[in-house]
Amino acid sequence: MKKVILPGLLAGLVMLAISMGVSMIMNVLVPSLQSEYNNADLFRPWSDPIMSLYYAYPFVLGIALAWFWDKTKSVFKDKSACRRGAKFGLAYWVAATIPGMLVSYSSFQVSLLMITVWAVSGLINAVTAGAIFAKMNK
Repeated sequence: MKKVILPGLLAGLVMLAISMGVSMIMNVLVPSLQSEYNNADLFRPWSDPIMSLYYAYPFVLGIALAWFWDKTKSVFKDKSACRRGAKFGLAYWVAATIPGMLVSYSSFQVSLLMITVWAVSGLINAVTAGAIFAKMNK
C-alpha cells in the first residue's frame, strides 16, 4: 500500500502546485482566461464550499494513477526511470485527457484557449506524476 499511497499523495501535491502555477502564469499572460473562470454561468464561485473539492482532486488522481502505475509499470520499458514514468504519463494523458478535453470543448461554452491550457497543464501533471511513480515505485 505504501507503494501507492505515499507516491500518490506526493504526486497530488506536485500536481496541485503545477496546476496553480500554470493557472497564475496563464492568467497574467492571457487575462481573458480569468474572466472565463469568473463566469458564474459556467463555474462555481470560490466562495462556494463545494469548490474546496478542487483541492482534493489532484490527490485523488495521484493515488489512482499511483495504483495504475503499480499495476502497469512493467509495460513501460526504458533504462531511465524518468523516461519510463514520462511514457506512463503520456499514455494516461492521451487516453484520458485528450478525449476529456474534446468533450469539454464540445459541451461547455469555454474558449479553445482554455481547453488548450487545461490540456497542456494536464500533460505536465501526468508526465511529472509518472516520473514520481517511476522513482518511488520501481
